[in-house]
Amino acid sequence: MRYLPLSGADRRAMMDEIGVKAVDELFVDVPKSALNAKIDLPAHKGELEVERILGAMAAKNRAAGAGPFFVGAGAYKHHVPATVDHIIQRSEFLTAYTPYQPEIAQGTLQYLFEFQSQVAALLGMEVANASMYDGSTACAEAALMARRVTKRSRVVLSGALHPHYAAVTRTNSELVNDEVVMAPIDVEGTEDLAALIDDKTSCVIVQNPDVFGNIRDLSPIAEAAHAKGALLVAVVTEAISLGAIKSPGEMGADIVVGEGQSIGNGLNFGGPYVGLFATRQKYMRQMPGRLCGETVDAEGKRGFVLTLSTREQHIRRDKATSNICTNSGLCALAFTVHMTLLGEKGLRQMAMLSHEAACKTVDALGKVPGVKVLNKSYFNEFTVKLPADASEVVEVLAAKGVLAGVPGARLWPHDPETHNLLIVAATECVSDADIAALASALKEVL
Repeated sequence: MRYLPLSGADRRAMMDEIGVKAVDELFVDVPKSALNAKIDLPAHKGELEVERILGAMAAKNRAAGAGPFFVGAGAYKHHVPATVDHIIQRSEFLTAYTPYQPEIAQGTLQYLFEFQSQVAALLGMEVANASMYDGSTACAEAALMARRVTKRSRVVLSGALHPHYAAVTRTNSELVNDEVVMAPIDVEGTEDLAALIDDKTSCVIVQNPDVFGNIRDLSPIAEAAHAKGALLVAVVTEAISLGAIKSPGEMGADIVVGEGQSIGNGLNFGGPYVGLFATRQKYMRQMPGRLCGETVDAEGKRGFVLTLSTREQHIRRDKATSNICTNSGLCALAFTVHMTLLGEKGLRQMAMLSHEAACKTVDALGKVPGVKVLNKSYFNEFTVKLPADASEVVEVLAAKGVLAGVPGARLWPHDPETHNLLIVAATECVSDADIAALASALKEVL
């Protein structure tokens, strides 16, 4: 093969060593439908024709800013100042890859150190790492970390944890033969997780606000987990909520993970995003990813270095804390720039504006005949029950130019009891006119 400097004998020796007869045996776990699948693409076209075809395909998308937008469920439309985009596009940031040589990467190391400081303060924890891929993979890594800390092999997942986070966590944990217990779907946030914790439990994973928008007091769950020697892993998918509600660290969480997209990063049709990961100092050496630290050079001047980076490509290899090979550096920088611009006062104001928009939306939808708001508490996201299939309603509303939210069937396709549920998110970007348009269109459709 053109770019592989291995001979046939080299490959044969490698296969003999691991006990396979053919390379195809390495892919037995991949569904056949996904291997060598035919790609439906037109025949060779000229550059101008390709631009036209791709332009037509792109035009089928509806951007979040194209009209009333109430979609959330883990990805939120917030205002990102133009300053953020301007700074992250400076060449020294945009082209920098990874800070292996601290003497020439002080700028990158400094902003990662500042990112860690902001995340630790935001999540109410003592130490944070220099970013993960996204919230779901950070959640999965937290379960593996809890396994290392407690030497136990049972993971309990809340029934109101985002199902995508649950799926990624289950995949990773089951690969190391951990037992994963998922509580029943909990729309109203009243589940008794303490009953699921036993002496084999490594951690309990709870989202706040949860996927249905409920705000939870994590303190009782933390106490129940600690009483059994387990850890509490708190998940935050909406980082702006921490400008209004108590941090997970203040409520007793041992590990806090989340999605930082809300701060500094646009929706981008699904990515790239930036994972947040923080923990107690006593667990620091079991934390995945990398950690930047502050030090002084030979002349006594302040400098920054990678203090911990036990990743697979370093000397620890199979003893590494994770297989995270890089971080979302540019997205972390965007997070840091936006957070710096906001400050504590700005973050709290932004959170309050989002909550006010949600309150107005709840009031408006509560007046639509047949619509029932299920939440007793919420930040900027809540769940309503419709008298019809929410997926069908969402499609009709989209045709009217209103993106109304995420239908239950999108997240729980195999649970018919969720198919009348609609998860609605409102941020500071939602106007009174948007709320009126949603209520009016929903009333007309129903």
